[in-house]
Amino acid sequence: MKTLVKLLLTAIAVILLGYLLPGASVTPFMTALLVAVVLALLRLIVKPILVVLTLPITVLTLGIFLLVINAIIILLADCFVTGFEIDGFWWALIFSLFLSLFQTILFALIKEE
Repeated sequence: MKTLVKLLLTAIAVILLGYLLPGASVTPFMTALLVAVVLALLRLIVKPILVVLTLPITVLTLGIFLLVINAIIILLADCFVTGFEIDGFWWALIFSLFLSLFQTILFALIKEE
């Protein structure tokens, strides 16, 4: 149940970012929900592989390179989901930063005690 709530909150954050950022667009809510599912799957499957492959540069940059990996995940979601558009790498980076911020705030609201 908690996973479904997190997916819905991520979809809401994606919709908000689609309206707030000029370099990102999401058309209907169902597309945002699909983006949330695709992002969850990409973070589950692709992100650990990318982290292991880029471990030396991640250590060298003290973890800052993980922001680039998050932007790559956003760009991959852009490729897979029709109706979700990101206008380039820098918009993907900004989108991933704000999405992480929104998710941190929204997920803190549903945290169990």
